[in-house]
Amino acid sequence: MGAQWKVKHKEAAANAKGKIFGKLVKEITIAARNGADTATNAHLRLVVEQAKKASMPRETLERAIKKGSGQLGETVQYHRVTYEGFAPHQVPLIVECVTDNINRTVAEIRVAFRKGQLGASGSVAWDFDHVGMIEASPDSPDADPEMAAIEAGAQDFEPAEDGATLFITEATDLDSVQKALPEQGFTVLSAKLGYKPKNPVSGLSDEQMAEVEAFLEGLDNHDDVQDMFVGLAG
Repeated sequence: MGAQWKVKHKEAAANAKGKIFGKLVKEITIAARNGADTATNAHLRLVVEQAKKASMPRETLERAIKKGSGQLGETVQYHRVTYEGFAPHQVPLIVECVTDNINRTVAEIRVAFRKGQLGASGSVAWDFDHVGMIEASPDSPDADPEMAAIEAGAQDFEPAEDGATLFITEATDLDSVQKALPEQGFTVLSAKLGYKPKNPVSGLSDEQMAEVEAFLEGLDNHDDVQDMFVGLAG
C-alpha cells in the first residue's frame, strides 16, 4: 500500500469530480508560475494532461493557467506545506498540502489528527525515502516494465492502477527517467516527487485497518490536502 494508498481511495471517490478538479487547479496554478506554454514547461504539460484525462472543462483549465501565469492580475498565492505524524496504531504518515492560508491549514490539520499524532518536522521523514514517482501505461501488451525500468534508469517498479506501472527513481533522476520511458514503450501519466516508506507497518487486524482507513479518508477529505504518503504494507 504505502505511498499508493491514495490510489485505492481515489477509486472509491471516482465521482467526486469537484474535489479532483480542485486539486488539479492548484497544481496547474503552481506549475504555470514558470510559464503558460506547455511546450517549454514540462511540469505544466504533465498536469494539463492529467486534467484532460479527468475531463476537466476547458474553461476551468485555461483559467487556472492564466491565473498561475499572472495573466488575470490575481494575487492568490498557493504554498506547499508538509506535515508529519502518525495515523492510529503508529502508522507513519507524510501529508502534503497546498494552501493560500497556512495558519488556517495548520489549525485544521491539527484537528484532523486528533485520532492520530501530529509530529514535528523530521519526526517521520527519516523513515521514508524521498523519491521520484512516475506512473506510466504500456503502449502495447509487449511492453516490459522491468526492461523499461533498467533502460530508463529507474530504481524499481511496481504495479499501479488500470494496468499502469509505478516507476520509482532517485529524486534527482525524475526528469531524465520520465523523458526516457516513452522510448521504452510507456506513456507517462504523472510524474512527481514523493515519499516511499522504508519500514511499512504490517500485521494490523481488520478492525485496526478500518480505523487507519477512516483516519486517512478524513484527512484526504480536507480541501488543502494534496497528497499523502503512508507507511502501511499492502
